[in-house]
Amino acid sequence: MTDLDDLRAELDEFAQPEKKKSLSAREERIIAGFEEIQRFVEQHGRAPQHGEERDIFERLYTVRLERLRALEDCRELLTPLDHQGLLSGGDARDEDAVEAMDDDALLAELAGAAGSADITELRHVRTSAEKRAAEEIANRETCEDFEAFKPLFDQVRSDLGSGLRVTRPFGQYATIKVGHWFILDGQTAYVAEEGEEFDSPQGKKDARLRVIFSNGTESNLLRLSLARALYKDETARRITDPDMGPLFSDSLEAGDLESGTIYVLRSLSENPYVAEHRDVIHKIGVTGGKVETRIANAEHDSTYLLAKVEVVATYKLAGINRTGLERLFHRLFAPARLNITINDRFGHPVQPEEWFLVPLFVIDEAVARIKDGSITGYVYDPKAAKLVTA
Repeated sequence: MTDLDDLRAELDEFAQPEKKKSLSAREERIIAGFEEIQRFVEQHGRAPQHGEERDIFERLYTVRLERLRALEDCRELLTPLDHQGLLSGGDARDEDAVEAMDDDALLAELAGAAGSADITELRHVRTSAEKRAAEEIANRETCEDFEAFKPLFDQVRSDLGSGLRVTRPFGQYATIKVGHWFILDGQTAYVAEEGEEFDSPQGKKDARLRVIFSNGTESNLLRLSLARALYKDETARRITDPDMGPLFSDSLEAGDLESGTIYVLRSLSENPYVAEHRDVIHKIGVTGGKVETRIANAEHDSTYLLAKVEVVATYKLAGINRTGLERLFHRLFAPARLNITINDRFGHPVQPEEWFLVPLFVIDEAVARIKDGSITGYVYDPKAAKLVTA
């Protein structure tokens, strides 16, 4: 027996060593990614989970684990290493997240696992809510009754041009309600309808909206989906409402920030034409300072017809684009602009442009209609000396 043992020992020295099965680069990355999930479980005592409140790493691990469970070849590769029973779990599996990634996408997510764990090597994994939001925005249909909404879009475009409306970033506390306007993906969006409110899976109030877009399409998307899309689009804006409310009262309410005054002036010029029509010739302007300071040297300024003036009406305003509002008045009363030429103090002829043949009561009515938003349906008829429906 001893001779046989010696012979066997000698032969073993010449025997070819058993070859270990080599792993492909793909398999090495998969194993490294799985081991990263295992370390998370060891540290936290639980499997990674979905949730917007979770950090980016945990959300990444969750999607990765679900995909590994779904791929048969991955399960076969990893089962011998699965001492925590992770591959047999998955009761709360998110099918949307699993189906969203193919093999190449999975490998791309695992690419950094075998080497550096720097956060710059990890791509953002969208939650199901984020994916639904993107899909709802993208899935637009033709708006069959767009002609009914087109005048509204035309008016908003006009209001933006005149300064009656302005755009603001969609901030943290911005709301979304029926009648609100936004700019999303370069398109003007109008919230036309809202369904019954309900509790979302995140515990927030949500509702189904009908949103009309300026390109003639519409989308039946969730309010939270629209909010997510507006937050994500860096160029998104909300369009302010033209209802100026108390901003045109004679006195400002507590908390209002005064930003200017609309003033109406009457000239005391001795020019024959001005003197004859003094009661209906008015200058309309907007200033951010004191009106008295603005008109202090009127008799030396051709803008004021080189004569003293009297203030016949003022309207306080707050938080309004002064230049845009002044243009709105001038455009409204353009048909009644005073056509007069006077010589300035150097003898040069000038034509002041901010004087109009408009009775004071019509200016009062225009201010009231700007306040309630109905001015959009009116134009000024200089022959009748009144506002008439457009």
